[in-house]
Amino acid sequence: MTVRQPHPIEVRSYEILRSRVDLSPMPPLWRAVAERVIHSSADLEYAVDLVTKEDFLRQGWTALASGSPIVTDEGMVAAGITARETVCHAADPAAARMARAAGISRAAAAVRLAYAEVGPGAVWVVGSAPEAIFEIIARRVGPALVIGLPVGFVGAAEAKEALRASGLPQLSNVSEKGGSTVAAAAVNALLYYQAEAR
Repeated sequence: MTVRQPHPIEVRSYEILRSRVDLSPMPPLWRAVAERVIHSSADLEYAVDLVTKEDFLRQGWTALASGSPIVTDEGMVAAGITARETVCHAADPAAARMARAAGISRAAAAVRLAYAEVGPGAVWVVGSAPEAIFEIIARRVGPALVIGLPVGFVGAAEAKEALRASGLPQLSNVSEKGGSTVAAAAVNALLYYQAEAR
């Protein structure tokens, strides 16, 4: 087993973060995710903006520990996930063809292609496309966890609200902020916690 050794700058960043916001009352996985999201964004408001349940995160963490696939909505999210390979069909020409033929967004088509490849039990990560969240809900993909943190003024907050209302195991946030960096950070928190917990 390889134990992850954080860079000294990361260690110092966490020290500063913890001096500015006390997340110690949070359950362990939720705290790990919140700290990594704040660390990656330098945005302390995520301490109160993230919405999840510890049971949801535990389910996602267990799935990742068992080798469940990680599906991302875009290449930037995939690039930010450092400990594992991911499935991402956003740039797949087949997604563009399916989108045109079915009259759906490319993000929705990419979800359909990914689900055909991985089936139920994957961890789905959305940092950009609200349409991907709506398609994940509509497809009933049977996720281990959906990390839904798209950013934007058009549809992002609504997609995250729909995700919370769907009853799916999820991590989201209430505001319009989010993005590839924070979505990848949330997954990395679970992956790093997995490595440190063994």
